[in-house]
Amino acid sequence: MANNQVNRDFLFRRLHSLLGVVPITLFLFIHLTMNAFATKGAEAFNEKAGMLESMPFLPIIEWVFIFLPLLYHGVYGMYVAYTSGYNGSKYSWGRNVMFTLQRVSGVITFIFILYHLWTAKILPDGPTYDMVHQILTNPLQYAFMIIGTVCAVFHLANGLWGFLIHWGVTVGPRAQRVSAYVLMGLFVVLSAVGVSALVAFHG
Repeated sequence: MANNQVNRDFLFRRLHSLLGVVPITLFLFIHLTMNAFATKGAEAFNEKAGMLESMPFLPIIEWVFIFLPLLYHGVYGMYVAYTSGYNGSKYSWGRNVMFTLQRVSGVITFIFILYHLWTAKILPDGPTYDMVHQILTNPLQYAFMIIGTVCAVFHLANGLWGFLIHWGVTVGPRAQRVSAYVLMGLFVVLSAVGVSALVAFHG
């Protein structure tokens, strides 16, 4: 019985890891790329958003490859964040800091993505440049969008680092150190892209 529980937990965690990397990467890269057109003005953004929304079979693609995987990753991630303890006796202080930041950023990212989907998919006039601009005129929502974007990118970059270790891609301290530098560079670049788009929307 105990072995079955361990195997089940292992499977759930591997599935959680895989379904986090793929849809969150896809979600972020699509949305950050599209939002970057806001720096070119309302017409450029609305044109690209319209092209994305007019894709054939878009609802099926979104539900199968983004929404359902994100739902599993988010719900199970919240469970992991709630049940995970501090591993000070097992890992270094730095690793524990990153562990904690990954859990905190995961909770914020989950709330942020739910809010983002609500504004983009449920509100009748979204997503348009004017809609996003109106949302960001509220200082609290503007701050929340910036924090949410940075947390989502951090959660992805740090999650990719752990993913490469757990799936046996980066074996050894040197490979893990190099991947950490590369992924933190990715975090800086993508955060800059996301924040610059929000600044453009804000006007």
